[in-house]
Amino acid sequence: MAKDVLAMMIESGKDSADIIREKNLGQMSGADQLDKVVDEVVAKNTRSVEDYRSGKENALMFLVGQVMKSSGGKANPKVARELLAKRLKP
Repeated sequence: MAKDVLAMMIESGKDSADIIREKNLGQMSGADQLDKVVDEVVAKNTRSVEDYRSGKENALMFLVGQVMKSSGGKANPKVARELLAKRLKP
């Protein structure tokens, strides 16, 4: 994404912050922003949720990947992981 923003900066002469805001390229870091995405991923991936709850740590990383996919790559993976871990506590 940085390469794209740089190319747009050169093309337009605009500041990177302006381009990121205009093109909605910013990262989703707030829990309130990610809650809905996390809820959808948990609902759609019950098998992975069960795997995680039974001790398979890799299942959590799969779910983080699904959050990233659902958010178009905008989710902050660290925040997504924390929200998922908290939501999936047995």
